[in-house]
Amino acid sequence: MYGNVAAAQELGEASLKIKKAKRIQELTPYLFAEIDRRKNALEARGVDIISLGIGDPDLPTPPHIVEKLREAARNPVNHRYPDYEGLPAFRQAAASWYRTRFGVTLDPEREVVSLIGSKEGIAHMPIAFVDPGDVVLCPDPGYPVYAVGTGFCGGTVYRMPLRKENRFLPDLKAIPKEVARQASLMWLCYPNNPTSAVTTKEFFREAIDFAARSDIILCHDAAYSEIYFDGEKPPSFLEVDGARDVGIEFHSLSKTYNMTGWRVGFAVGNAELVAGLGKVKTNIDSGVFQAVQEAAVAALSGDQGCVEESRRILQQRRDLALQALDKVGLTAVKPRATFYVWVETPKGYGAADFATRVLEETGVVVTPGTGFGPSGEGYVRLSLTINGDRLTEALQRIQRMSL
Repeated sequence: MYGNVAAAQELGEASLKIKKAKRIQELTPYLFAEIDRRKNALEARGVDIISLGIGDPDLPTPPHIVEKLREAARNPVNHRYPDYEGLPAFRQAAASWYRTRFGVTLDPEREVVSLIGSKEGIAHMPIAFVDPGDVVLCPDPGYPVYAVGTGFCGGTVYRMPLRKENRFLPDLKAIPKEVARQASLMWLCYPNNPTSAVTTKEFFREAIDFAARSDIILCHDAAYSEIYFDGEKPPSFLEVDGARDVGIEFHSLSKTYNMTGWRVGFAVGNAELVAGLGKVKTNIDSGVFQAVQEAAVAALSGDQGCVEESRRILQQRRDLALQALDKVGLTAVKPRATFYVWVETPKGYGAADFATRVLEETGVVVTPGTGFGPSGEGYVRLSLTINGDRLTEALQRIQRMSL
């Protein structure tokens, strides 16, 4: 007995040498985790923080969706492992929603797969289709997970700059032929995070032609397709002929129905791409809680007036923000979609420096554009996901700064 205790003490005193994998050592801190760290440090000092950082909707999930979850959670059938590909009813609801919204007809069995939020699908896509050394074309600035997922698979990121002078669209003609030959996958995102830019079917046609010529899989992140303003509905890239031959589109209920914490989304498009992503998921995760999927069916197939109301509120906030920024002399790109405002930093300020000054002088969190890639230098992103009174206060604090 004594010997066992002594041995345990010896083991307890031993120092385990933990070596992190190279992919983790090379990973920069996740953008929003670092913002939270700084914010929490100020809050600990008693500063009243107003966050215009992460894009997490403050509006509540519509009541009929919540009620469906309550009902479905009471059913013991839903407490077991769900279907890996997603409940047939959920996949059918996603396909029906696409037909109603975009006029796109999908086979729910072969061309739709459920996701634990679109972030999960985006991160797993390279596992199915990117080998070590393959090039992945990523928008810059862009959602950090495009590059992170690529790196985890040993792929090489080629950044496609999004410039104001090009309406924040990548210049596909500027991609070197040698890079295109090595590329296996390309990411696009419209309406765009973080720039709030939208695009047209004409650009999607150009991207589809480029992908077909270069034998590249085109992945389109459409998480913000329903957060649009002034009645201008953004298109799906699947509306364009040839899209299904080369690509897959990712969608999330998080932004559309204020369901970020629910973790449910779906990917649609080319059947082989959907199957490849599905094969990864069957080996890595166990699917979305079935009660959440039933609630998602209620969201997709129910009255869409709740989405219209969210757009109305967010458009009011957009207009409020643009007026306030104009008064203080900050230049912003007028958002036609998303709940972000992409703001140019004052002359002489880098993105990180300006974000730090705003935080320290006003207690308002804004996101430095460089968190989304090198081409985000010279910008900060404001998120409109707080109520009108707090948004007004945040903007007033910024207006009091001497810029």
